[in-house]
Order: sequence, then C-alpha cells, then structure tokens
Amino acid sequence: TGLTTGQRVVTVQQGPLYRVRGSHVTLWCKVSGYQGPAEQNFQWSIYLPSAPEREVQIVSTVDPSFPYAIYTQRVHSWGIFVERVQGDAVLLHITELQDRDAGEYECHTPNTDERYFGSYSAKTNLSVIADTLSASMAPRTLTLTEGDAVELTCEVSKSTTQHTHLSVGWYHLRAAGEHHAEEVLILSKDFILKPGPSYEQRFLVGDVRLNKVGNTTYKLFLGGVKPSDQGQLYCEAAEWIEDPDKSWKDISRKQTERTLLAVVSQGRDLTVDIAAAESSLSEGDTLQLSCTVETQKSSSRHFQVIWLLNGMEVARVDPHGVLILENEYDERAKLGQLRAFKSSNTIYVLIIYEVGLKDSGTYQCSVSEMKTPGDLHGIQNSLSSGIQVNVKPTEHHMRLSVSTSTPQVTAGDPLILHCEVQGATSPVSVRWWHLPPQRPGPGELVATMEQDGSLGLGSAYQDGRARGSLRLEKASSGTFTLVIPSTLDEDDGGLYRCEVTEGSRGQSRTAEGETAVTVNSMGLGLHATLRSRAATVRYGQSFELVCQVNANYTLEEVPASVRWLFQPSPPTSPYHELVQVFPSDTVAWVTAQSHFKGKAQLTKYDTSFKLLIHSAVAAHEGTYQCEVEVWRRNIHPLEQPAATTRSNAVGIKVVLPESKLQVAMKDSSVEIASGADTTIECRIVFAQNDSQLAVTWYLLPPLADGTPLQIIRANYISIVEYGSEFSSPAQKSRFLSQRASSNVFWLQILSANLGDRGKYYCVVEEWRWLVDGWYKLGEGTSGRTTLEFKLPGRELQVEKTNQSISAREGDGVTLHCLLQGARLPDTRLSATWFQVKEGGRDSALLTLHPDGTIKYPQQSLSGRMYLRRPTAGDFSLTLSSVERGDAGVYYCQVQEWQQQGEGKDWALQASACSGYTHLTTIPPESTVMSRICSSPSLLNFILYLPLVLILFLALAVLCWCCKYRK
Repeated sequence: TGLTTGQRVVTVQQGPLYRVRGSHVTLWCKVSGYQGPAEQNFQWSIYLPSAPEREVQIVSTVDPSFPYAIYTQRVHSWGIFVERVQGDAVLLHITELQDRDAGEYECHTPNTDERYFGSYSAKTNLSVIADTLSASMAPRTLTLTEGDAVELTCEVSKSTTQHTHLSVGWYHLRAAGEHHAEEVLILSKDFILKPGPSYEQRFLVGDVRLNKVGNTTYKLFLGGVKPSDQGQLYCEAAEWIEDPDKSWKDISRKQTERTLLAVVSQGRDLTVDIAAAESSLSEGDTLQLSCTVETQKSSSRHFQVIWLLNGMEVARVDPHGVLILENEYDERAKLGQLRAFKSSNTIYVLIIYEVGLKDSGTYQCSVSEMKTPGDLHGIQNSLSSGIQVNVKPTEHHMRLSVSTSTPQVTAGDPLILHCEVQGATSPVSVRWWHLPPQRPGPGELVATMEQDGSLGLGSAYQDGRARGSLRLEKASSGTFTLVIPSTLDEDDGGLYRCEVTEGSRGQSRTAEGETAVTVNSMGLGLHATLRSRAATVRYGQSFELVCQVNANYTLEEVPASVRWLFQPSPPTSPYHELVQVFPSDTVAWVTAQSHFKGKAQLTKYDTSFKLLIHSAVAAHEGTYQCEVEVWRRNIHPLEQPAATTRSNAVGIKVVLPESKLQVAMKDSSVEIASGADTTIECRIVFAQNDSQLAVTWYLLPPLADGTPLQIIRANYISIVEYGSEFSSPAQKSRFLSQRASSNVFWLQILSANLGDRGKYYCVVEEWRWLVDGWYKLGEGTSGRTTLEFKLPGRELQVEKTNQSISAREGDGVTLHCLLQGARLPDTRLSATWFQVKEGGRDSALLTLHPDGTIKYPQQSLSGRMYLRRPTAGDFSLTLSSVERGDAGVYYCQVQEWQQQGEGKDWALQASACSGYTHLTTIPPESTVMSRICSSPSLLNFILYLPLVLILFLALAVLCWCCKYRK
C-alpha cells in the first residue's frame, strides 16, 4: 500500500519504416511502468504529410467510435485492426497498404495511473513505396531420363530507391495439388547459398548449383535428375530492407510460373517379396517374416533392408549386416523378444516373440541397392507389397487404469503416475513409456519392473542429477506407482503409457493405457514489478525500492535469487550489478559499488524483495532495476536458472541541500585614465560558513554579440585557470584574481588600455563537502561593472579616414597612422596599435611608450611587426610577412604626455584614435598563368606576340617577291 510504480513509458516500433504498396504491414507498440489493470488500452492515430499538425484517429482497443470517417470502413471490414499480443503490447495491422497510409503514426495509452508521470504516447514514421520487384520464368513441360541434366532460368529485378537486398530461391512441388513446397536451393539476402535438406548431398558434389549471369539472371542447374525430382519447379524472389532496429524485413515476394518436370526411370532389375510363416496369430505367439530380394548377380551387389509396420520403421539391416532398431523395438530386442538378421545376400528375416495386439498391422520390406556399402543413398529402391498380420487377444483380458495425481505441474515439480492392473492371474512386468508432445514416434522408455521385482531405468533417466532419483513402486498387488522427483521442462509433458505383460515367452499377453500430463515452463507468468514511494528524495533522506515478483506457481517453494541493477544519472554506461541475494540468503556486493555498501538494507517478505538505501547521497541518483532468477526445486546443486525476468526501470533523483548563496547584483561603472591600474569588486551578500566558493570573472566587450569572454577562474580550492583570450603571459601578468576578505573578491587590471573596455562581472559557485565528495549546490551572478577611460581635455589631430587594403600572404604591408598639426612643447608621444577581434574585444599588438621603448603583448609578433617612424608624427605599422590570420580591422591610439615638474610623473595631456583600416589577405601565387595575369606588361607582350610574328612573316614574303622579280 502507498507504493507507486516507476514512470510510464510508451515504446513504438522505431522508424522511419519503408513498406511496399499493397503489402500487409504491422507496427508494434508496448507500455511499461504503468499502474492499474494488466490489460492496457491503445489508440492509434496518424499525422498525414499534407497536414502534419492534425491528428487523424484510426483505431482503438476500447472505443468503437474512435476512427475518423476516412478509416471507418477499413476498420469495420478488418482491413485495419489491432492484435493484442499481451496485456501491455499490441500490433497494428494494415492488411493492404495504400499510398494514403504514409505518415507519422502515434500510439497512445489512456491514463490508468494515480497521477500523470512519464510518457503516454510515442510516434514513428511509415513511408509507402512502389512495388518494383519482378520475377519471371517461361513455363515449360520437360520429360527427362533419369541421370540427365536440366537448367532453369529465372529473371529477377527491382528498382527501389532505398537500399534493399534480394533473396532468390527455387522450390519443388512433388505432386499436383500439393501445397507444401520443398526447398531446392536458396540464395539468401546475405548472399549465402543454402540447399534444401533433400538436396544437400547433391549440392556438395556439384549436381545442384546456382549461377548468376549479369544483374538479373539466375540459373538453377540440376545434374543427374532422379525420379524424386519429378513434379513442379518454380522460382521465388523476395526483397528485404533493413529497419532502424537492425532487423531485416521482407517487403515483397514474387513467384514465377511453374515448369513441369517428368523423369523416366532407367530399366531396373530389383524387386522384393515378403512372406510370413503365419499371418494369423494369438497374443504370445511368434511372428516370423522373410524378405527375398530378386535380382541378377546378387552376390556382388550391396543391399539395405528396412521392415515397416503400418509405414513406420521397425528395424533395418545395413549392407554390412548390422542391425539398427528404433527405441521401443531396441528394448524388446534386449529382452530377447525380437531378432532381425541377414540369412544370405538375398534373404532377410525378422522374428518377433510374444507378439501383442500392438504388433497387428501391415508389414512391408523396403530394399535399397547401394553402390558401395558405406553410401548413404541408394542407386535404386524397391518396396514390397504389404502383408496383413492379425494378432488375436487371448480369452482372458487384463484391464488397466492409468492415471496421475499431478495432471498439471510446473517445471521442477514431481510427477506421480499410477497404473492399476485388473484381471492378471500371474505375476506381471511393467514398462512406463514417455511420448513427448509434438514429437511423434514409439516413445522413450522411462522405467521397468520385471516379474521378479527387479528395476531398470531408460537411458535418458539414469542420471539422477537431471530429474532426481526415479522410483517405481508396487503399492499393492495390482497398483504400480512411478514418481519422477523433478520435471525438467515442458518436454516432460505429454503422454505417459503404462505397458503390462503377463506370462512367459509364447504364452504372454500385454495390455497398455495412457495418461496425459502438462508441464508448464517456470518462465510462464514470471513477472517482476519495481516500485518506489517517491521518485525524488532529499540528500540524506532514505528511500525504499520494492521488487514484487509474480508467477503462475508458488514462488516461496522454489529457489529464487534477486539481483539489483543500477545505472548512474546521467547514464555513462549500461546497467551494472549492485548486489545479489542468492537462494541460500547469501549476499554478494560488487566491489565497485562501495558507496552503496553499508548504506543498503536488503529484506524479503513472501514474494517481495526490498532494497532500503539509508542517507541518500548524489551517487545514489540514477535508474534501478531488479532481476529475478528461479531454479527448479528438488535439484542440488543449483546450476543454470530455469527462468529469468527483469523488472521495469525506476528513476530516483537525489536533491542536494538548497544553496543560500547571495551575490550583490547592483550594476556600477569605473572610469580611469589609459594606462592606469583598476580593481573590479565582487561582493558576497550571504554564504554559509561551511561552504567553499569558486569565482569566475567574465568580460562582455562593447562590440560583443552577447557571448562573454572568460578571464580567470579560481575554483573552490583556489586553483587558477585563465580563459583562452587571456592565457598569454602578458595578459596573465595584467589580470589578477584576489580574495580581499571572506565576502569580497577582486579582479585587478594593471596598465589598462582601450582594449580592456567593456562590462565585467563575476559568477560565484557554492561548493560543499557531502560525505563522499565535493558537490556544487548553486551559483550566483553579480551585477555588471562598466570600465570606461577618461578623455583628456585636448584631442590630438590624427588621420581618421577609414580605408581597406589587401595584401598577398608572404608579402609586406604598411598600415598608416599619421599625427597632424602641432603638439605642445616639452611633450612626448606614445602609440598603441590594436586589432579588433571577432569576439568584440580589441587586442593590443604593439605599444610605443613615451620613453621610446616598444613592447609586444604578444611576443610571437615581435619578429614581423615594427613601426616605420620616418617622421616624429608617423606611427605607421609594418607587417613584414603577411599571414592568413592577420586579416581583420586595425586602428592606432596616439597619446601626448607632459612632465609635471622635474623628477615628477608624466601626465596625459591629449589623446586620439585613428580611423579603421580593414586588411584583406590574398592566397599566395601558385601558377605561371597567375604571374602572367598579375603582370600587365608581360600580359600585353603575350597578347601582341602573334601579331608581331605575322608582320615579320609578311615582310619576309615581300622581300622574297622583290628579289624574284629582279
């Protein structure tokens, strides 16, 4: 009571799916983690491509009026219907797919939970494509002689735009009207050749093969045709597509017309006759049958003989004279009740002593001639006519009553079978046989009790470790009880036959009876449901998970273990094991899960397994499952479990202690002179004493697109880390983070310049040690402090024209910065060049100080960048070897300084910034043509060269003509 399941999850077949127009299509949908009845309801809808936002209802398992008009007729005529696979899983069937069925399908499960928690629907896409598969073969009627060869041609093609595979197969129908086709040879979708069972040997020796000619032609070759090949042959092609879940689906199948093949046998000289010493017998008499092979030169030939009773094999003698018997007859041979032998190469004898009523029927002999004694297949066969043998009952009949006190059990339960005999006048022997379900045949011997009370077990029941020690007891003078202590699986169900024989050889009589038993799998109905009282718990609070197991049998009476599984949040790996409780109540913890050991309490009550976690920590947050294994009872030691089930998943969220951190959020501004030092303050309004604080400083440049730049971070143990834009040695020396007091952090900026303009703020994180590690409880962001620079009272005259220039990579280029007009006497000038970065922050490249020294904030530029200074007012910047990264916008700042007195500091008197210069870089020249095209004089020469050559040629002809005339 009071327990809730994990959140509801609806899952639908993964799309997109591609299916062929006119085909039968199914889509599956299932729900887990729900409350309420075990049989959930489902509703299917579609969102058509023409109106992707509009839901069109198709079919419902609960509401007959659910379908819209467009689907009503198809639903009522079962053209569209829902098949319930189990209570919480269904299949949507579309029996004949139409073009209008393409769209996004939604499977919805109406709520049966106490509250909405989880997902209640899921969607998948279905596309309808044309059926382009074709398969054809010209129909023919062929008559061949045994041993001839034949080749059949099948044309297969497709033009599907999706990636698909083909399979091509040949099939054989032995008789007209027969519906079950026999596989001849299949080329699978994985391009593997697979012969049918009857054609494996011929495939291995090359008498059956498939040849592919070109892209569409498949030829089947059959060499050495046999009478068994007679019938109809046809080709079938299938087109396969791989669905998103990695499974392959056949989306179209086509069969060709059929070729009728008749095979005329060559002349054979093999015949066989069967005879009985006596065909009318009484119970307990002896039956003797003789098979005579009639052929020429029999002494040099090899035969295999099989005796059949009502078409079922009794015994066979191979060419070496070795006797092979079926199960029941093998047991009778061991008891001396049956013999079969080779009297000569043409005479074969079967003798059955103490015949019973079951030995009545039609007997035949089948003879196969082998080319060599070790061959598996005969070169010719002959079947005798049938001879009817009748076994009459004796005057006194025994009557049997066969029953069981365990008609339906679960694997691992015992079977108790009773056989009551009436009418026996002398000691009897008892045999118990097992006839497994869906496995025809004479049955398997379980146990025997002879007339003297000696016991025997069938070969499959002699190992007591599988089913325990079997007991066959004589409860009274006429009642025999068989006890199988532990059933193995479903195959132990079926019919159990008791066979009782009275008398001795020649004067015995037999009676038999049967009883039916059903053995259910231990997995039948085995189901585990995981529940928790709450999906969210506070740090330090306890929580409990309950794994409720149900089955169609009494779980308390079978060995069972529970394994608890855990997946951390967020998921970093598949589920891993926490702990396992074995049937012996032994608990085994996984070493890697030490943060659970000592905090977890495991209990069991009836069929409920509980996991109680005390004082939850963050490492306990994640998803939990329980896995239950059960074993068959009465078997020791425990080996492989008989069945396993895994529960639904339940998520647990651990909420950390609430952060009390407060950071001052008031905006402010600071105005300083260029080159001065300044301090930005970050003040903590409130923080708990046992917390540690981490602070990160950010800059939002004036031209930024809203993305702040990280300057410096000091974590909760004071380890400092700079952002990428501030990681150079020059920047690290100018930007420093300092904790001024317990509630104040400072960002110090030394020698500030124009590139440092913008809005500064801090982000403070509160960290606390919580038993097993440091955890971040929360964070706060301060107000923004705007840094501006004071403008001097006088402005210098600097060229402010904006311009754009280009330079080829590897060449040099000069960026101009010219001071115009006069300056004050006894003053000095300084200049700084800036490059505007994409992030909006201006980066200082080079600074000329008033004392004439030059400093490079970026040392890597010192070899390529210098000031020309042809005059005192020219601060033009020269890049000696342009690189691709030099492209961008540049400007310079010129400042005028004057000493306030002898031995005193220099004060800023005036300042100005130049216009912007946009530099574009051009890739280096790489071909002769590019050099020609870039040189006008050379290009003109090449253009006029043909004209010059023509003029020279004309002058030469003119001179020759003048000379000839002379």
